[in-house]
This record gives sequence, C-alpha cells and structure tokens, in this order.
Amino acid sequence: MKNMTLSRIAKACGGIYYGSEADREREISSITTDSRKAEPGCLFAAIKGEHVDGHDFIPAVLEKGALCVIVETPPREARRISRPKDEDASRRGQDAASIPMRYAQEAAVETSPREARCGNYIKVESTVAALGALAACYLEQLSIPVVGVTGSVGKTSTKEMIAAVLSQKYRTLKTAGNFNNELGLPLTIFRLREEDQIAVLEMGINHFGEMHRLAAIAKPDTCVITNIGQCHLEFLGNRDGVLRAKSEIFDFLRPDGYIILNGDDDKLITVDVVKGIRPVFFGLGGENDIYADRIEKKGLDGVECRICIAGKTSFTVLIPIPGIHMVMNALAATAVGLRYGLTPDEIRAGIESLQPVSGRFHIIHTEKYTIIDDCYNANPVSMKASLEVLQDGLGRRVAILGDMGELGNEEEQMHREVGEFAGGLDMDLCICVGSLSAYIAEGILAAHAGIKTVVLPNLQTLLAQLPDLVQKDDTILVKASHFMHFEKIVAKLEELSCIL
Repeated sequence: MKNMTLSRIAKACGGIYYGSEADREREISSITTDSRKAEPGCLFAAIKGEHVDGHDFIPAVLEKGALCVIVETPPREARRISRPKDEDASRRGQDAASIPMRYAQEAAVETSPREARCGNYIKVESTVAALGALAACYLEQLSIPVVGVTGSVGKTSTKEMIAAVLSQKYRTLKTAGNFNNELGLPLTIFRLREEDQIAVLEMGINHFGEMHRLAAIAKPDTCVITNIGQCHLEFLGNRDGVLRAKSEIFDFLRPDGYIILNGDDDKLITVDVVKGIRPVFFGLGGENDIYADRIEKKGLDGVECRICIAGKTSFTVLIPIPGIHMVMNALAATAVGLRYGLTPDEIRAGIESLQPVSGRFHIIHTEKYTIIDDCYNANPVSMKASLEVLQDGLGRRVAILGDMGELGNEEEQMHREVGEFAGGLDMDLCICVGSLSAYIAEGILAAHAGIKTVVLPNLQTLLAQLPDLVQKDDTILVKASHFMHFEKIVAKLEELSCIL
C-alpha cells in the first residue's frame, strides 16, 4: 500500500511502535481485521468485539507472515519480556508500554526467542479509532474523488447505481455490501489502490455524531442523500433528528464540493446553500434539476423512464430492477455522472448495466417460485416500496414479512400502518413473523382486506411450516430487518424448489 510504512502508520494513528528497526520503513501489503485473511506483509488490527477478541489471534496472524499488528493490549509474549527503561521513565515508575519508540526498537535488536514470537506491534488506545485515522491519512495521500452516499432508505442500491454509472468512465471502487460504519468505512478505503480513479462510499449511522466522524475520514467531494425517513428513531427521536444527523456529512465537504439531494423529500428540500454550495435536486417532480417522467413498469424486469436534465436534454432508459424507488436511484446516479463529466449515453449504459445485490431486490427465478429477495433490511418506507413491487408478480402474490427494528416508541403503530397499506394491495397471502409483525396482521385486518394472513411467532416456526404455506408458481417477497435473519427463508425456498 502506497507510503504505508510502519513508522507512518504509527504516526497517523497516534500509536507507539514496538519492533524491529529494520522493519520500521517497510510498506505493508494490506490491512485486515480478519485473522483468516492475514497474509505475508499485512497489518492486522486486533478488534475487541462483543464475542471475539482479535488479540487472541495475534500468534496465528504472525505465523501467517503479518508484518505488524495494531493492538490495544500488548501481545502476551511482549508483556512477559523485560523491556529497557530510560532514566526518566524509571524515576516515574513507568513500564515498557510507555517508553518511546527508539527504546522499543533497541529492545527488539536484542531479541530472545520469545520476543521474536511477539513480532512488531503498534500500541493504541482504540483500534477502531486508529483505523479511522489511518484510513483518513491513506485516502488523503491517494488524492482521488470521493462520493459519499447516505440517507434513511436506499443507500446501498443508490451506491450500486452510482458505481455502475461511474464505471463507464473510471476505475471505480465502491463499498462492499454494507461496510458503511466506523469500522466498515476504513476497511473499504484500505481496498483502494493507486490505479483506482474514484471511490463511492456508503455511510450509515444511527446516532448523532457518527456521521461527523465518518465524514472526517472520507472528506467527500460529492455528498448524496437519498431521503430522510423513519429509521433509527429510537436514537434520533424524529425525522428532524434524522435530518440533523445525516446532514453531518457536510461537516467535511471539500470547498469545491457538490451536494445532490432528493428534491421530493419534504425534509431535504429545506436544505439551502451549504458552505456556499447550492444543492442539485433530483426527483419525480418537474421542478427538480434532474427529474423523470414517462415512467412505465415492466413487471419484475424493471422500469422504463425518461430522465430529463435541467430541461435541456433527456434520454430514455430501462432500469433493470423493478420499483419506482429505482427511478430515484437512477436520477441520483445521473446527477453524479454529470458531475464527473459522463455523457448521457454513458450514464444510460451504466444504469442499464446494474446488477442486483443479494438481499436487496434480488429477483430469483427458481423451478417452483419467483423470489423477491429483499431481506437485508427494512423500515416502513422500504417495506411499502417492496410490497408495491410484489404487485408486478405472476401467480399468487405472497409476502413474508418480519419485524422492523429501531423504530422507537411508535414501533407498534408503524407496523400496523404497514399492514393497513398492504391491505389496500392485490395480494393473496401475507405471512407475518415475529412479535412486532403481529401488528402488520392487525393492520391488514383493519383494512378489511380479503388477504389471507398467517401470524407466526418466530423464524424457526416459519421454516418448519413453509412447505405447506407456499405453492408452485408463487411470487414471494421476503422482507424484514437484518436481525430477523430472513436470508434463511430465501435459502429454504431455493432448497424447496429443488425438490421436484
């Protein structure tokens, strides 16, 4: 990794280096927090997790050839070895953990067999904070544009759309999966290499202050906010709180930056000039800078629309994933593409090249069923959008819905409102799984809909009864918050389809 020597890493993350003088100016090959991915020349960061402590795997990563480890607690072998102390440190009664780098290096020169086993390490207060600081340092010296994507709903699908568009002209690195928090964002940045030309980074939060810290790492040139919805209300209070928290992305926006916002969102439309920068708005309304019209659903094959740019030019595009929300994603990607010099033809090609991501509107055609795999996450807005897409399915329309998390004090009512919405749709069967999803069933019944509704207490019960609930040629939506582990339902449906 360019310029990532052990001495530079120690300085960037505010740590103290203990190890070989000969290795101090060596560049690392990669950075990982997963001991299974350790390789010769890598830097391993030991994270203390809720169930697993990365410090326990230090001997294994060193055995694999890791050049150095970042630690909060010195390796066990190092703690058992007597370290030299300078006179000042001795007078203060300090131990080896506080001696300057040069003394640690002197100790490493006089290695014993046990000391050789403990390897090079950098001692820090917080490994996660150290990785953030290191990622900011690494990204800054690469000097490539950064597109930061946030919002309550659709971050990942918008990120994927933007990356598909930018890839028509640039070598583009994007966030893998949802590596979008204070650990995932640095790990994404560490995947960048000199040949990369632009980065599309998803940034997710659920507390005040988190976006500020993420923005300090990414320092985006372009900020995209998809919408302000009813997510993480348990911590952010209400939608105004969500807006304040998401708007922290502007804290480190570069002076010549760009802001792209959903102009159909009643909260985002209140954002005026930020640091002298006027936002570019996208949406379905013709008053937006970039808008869509002539929208035509193509069933589960996608949606066609015309994208209009500042009332001056337009192009027609077939978005290969269904749902009106995908039109919004395409508009955001169009705005980003124009920002970085792509032509309308290049933008169209990028949109039409989009590939679905597992767990996010991934349409799976099996021998028996059509599965709409949208089980990665859920909130009231995305739940309703997914139910609307189900209307385009053939055969019986079946929704398997689970609990939505982090909705605060109104969680029961929000589940009930989703049910009332579902009650107005053309659907044959709704299977509600979990204690909160029972309120979805209540909402369906309140709507006096003729939809058959089944309420089950948990995932295990559903998996046991699933063969008796679904039929051949069903179109089945699978949707819930991630903690419900509904990916197991998708796997079970695929398994059932193989049983002829």
